[in-house]
Amino acid sequence: MKKDVWLWQLAGFAFATALGTLLHFLYDWTDLSIFTPISAVNESTWEHMKILFFPMLIFAFFQSVFFRNDYPNFWWIQLTGIFVGVISVPVLFYTYNGAFGKTPDWLNVLFFFISSGGAYLLQGFLFRRPSKLDLDWIALAILLTIAAVFVAFTYYPPYLPLFQDPITGGYGLTT
Repeated sequence: MKKDVWLWQLAGFAFATALGTLLHFLYDWTDLSIFTPISAVNESTWEHMKILFFPMLIFAFFQSVFFRNDYPNFWWIQLTGIFVGVISVPVLFYTYNGAFGKTPDWLNVLFFFISSGGAYLLQGFLFRRPSKLDLDWIALAILLTIAAVFVAFTYYPPYLPLFQDPITGGYGLTT
């Protein structure tokens, strides 16, 4: 199993970027409110963070079936990678915007792929480091709390720039 880590990470990257791309458009394409909590409901930076978070979390649950017994720190590794990937989205976006002005759409897509790739690379390296840490329930609880925050802020976003749709000026579902 341990020599398959990089294949799993590549599969995770492919899954997260494909599903994240789909989730970017799903809300606009369908009237299926079941997808509203996990798909992008506007073009805010927060919603772009969300469409990376949920695909990575979904893949982590699938991957956990195969990895949990070999890696007692599985959920810590997932939490670390997901956190780095999700935080990379606004860091790259706002750094570029601060330095050069408005970000072209193709570059926003590239930032999404870089954030996902960096997260899965980090996880791959962390899987190669032995650890006896066995408090995975804490990491899993943190991930589920973050998921709940993403869902809650879809419906009740704070009125902060991170949550504002740059196209409409609206927040959350009110855009």
